[in-house]
Amino acid sequence: MDIINIIFALLSIGLGLFGWLAPRYTMGALDLTAGATTMGMSEVRASAGALFVGMGIGALILGTSEAYLMLGFCWCGAAAGRLTSLVMDGQFRKKWVYFIVEAGVGIPAILLNI
Repeated sequence: MDIINIIFALLSIGLGLFGWLAPRYTMGALDLTAGATTMGMSEVRASAGALFVGMGIGALILGTSEAYLMLGFCWCGAAAGRLTSLVMDGQFRKKWVYFIVEAGVGIPAILLNI
């Protein structure tokens, strides 16, 4: 169980690094375009980047079941938002892939640590 929790935390950090340090790449992967200001890149760095890095690092530092459980809840929150988009905004393959990844990290992290 501990190794799986660490893998989930490292996955969070790894994916978050892309959003934080490579926002243009991340925006392209998410089909987002930059606007008249750099606010879009700022949002990607924060919400799709450093937030996930912080979650992963925090879980590793605390190393408790509760920390890894919270990591799972965060990933499931992202999956819930993605599922809402699938229902309300239309279905696309890429959305399903991201939903599966988010739920695939979140649900096991919750079940392992609850």
